Amino acid sequence: MPAPLISPAERNYIEQGVEQDCRADGRARLEYRHVVLESGLLSQASGSARCRLGESDVLVGVKVEIGQVESAKPKQGRVVCNVECSPSASQQFEGRGADDLNNSLTLAMDRLFNGSQSGLDLESLCIIPDQQCWVIYIDAMVMDAAGNLLDCIIMTARAALYNTRIPKTEIEDLGDGEFEFEVIDDVDDAEPIKGWENLPISVTLYKIGQRYIIDPTILEELCSQVTLTVGVNKQGLVCGIKKGQTGSIEPSLLNEMIGTATTLAKPLIERMDSKLVSDENKILEKKKLGQHVETLGFFASVI
Repeated sequence: MPAPLISPAERNYIEQGVEQDCRADGRARLEYRHVVLESGLLSQASGSARCRLGESDVLVGVKVEIGQVESAKPKQGRVVCNVECSPSASQQFEGRGADDLNNSLTLAMDRLFNGSQSGLDLESLCIIPDQQCWVIYIDAMVMDAAGNLLDCIIMTARAALYNTRIPKTEIEDLGDGEFEFEVIDDVDDAEPIKGWENLPISVTLYKIGQRYIIDPTILEELCSQVTLTVGVNKQGLVCGIKKGQTGSIEPSLLNEMIGTATTLAKPLIERMDSKLVSDENKILEKKKLGQHVETLGFFASVI
C-alpha cells in the first residue's frame, strides 16, 4: 500500500493557514483537538484506559506479572511496552504495513517509561533482589489513526498506569540467602504503582513552513518537515527530547519549541489527573452503593 499523498494545492492551503494561525479545522497553532479520556475499562487487566484525541482512538491495557530480575538491574522491576496498530485503523496498516510504525512507537514509549526519567519507583517493584520482580506489560492498540498517535498513546498509557494495581506480597526469609514469597490475592490490598504521578506525557511539535503546530491531522503531518517530541512531567521538567524526520531546527527555534512544550504540558497533566481522580471516586461510590444495596437485600430476605 503506497503512502498517503497530498496535492500541492492542499499543502499550500495548510501552510498558509498555519502561517495565519488559523488551521483548516478552525484551531489555532497550539490548540488540541477534543480529548475524551476513560479509565478502568478492561476487567481482566491490571489497569486500562482509552483516549480519543480528535478522531485518533487508542486503547491501553496493563498487565502485572511476576518475572525474573534483569542482571544489570538486580533491585528493580521492569516495564515492557508494545504498540500495535489495528489493520482496521487505516488502509496503510493492512498486511505488514504497520510494522515500521509499530516498532517506532514502541521504542518511543519504552524510552519514555523505562528508566529514572519516567518517575516510576522501579525499586518498589522488586520482590526478591537478584531473583523475582513485578513486570509491568503495557500494550497499546491503535484503533483509529487520525494524526498525533504518539502523544495520544502516551496520554492513554499514563492513565492506564494510574488505574493499575499491584498485589501485595509476603516474603519469608528461609536463611542461607533463600527466600519465599506469597502473593496476596485480595483486591482491596492491592496498591497503585509508586511514582505514577511523576510519569511524563509527550508533546510533539510539527514544523510547517516557518511555524510549528501541535496535535496535527493526517494531512498536516504530511506537510511537516521536522518534528520535535518533548517528554514533560507535572513539575514542568523535561524528561526526554526526540527529533524526527529529515528537516532541521534553528537553535533559537529549538529553545522556543521546548519552552512551548513545557508550558502546554503542565495544565494538560493537571486536567488529566483531575479527571482520573474524579472517575475513580465515582467508581468507589458505586461500589459502596452496590454493597449497601446487597446488605439491604440480605436483611430483607432474612426478615
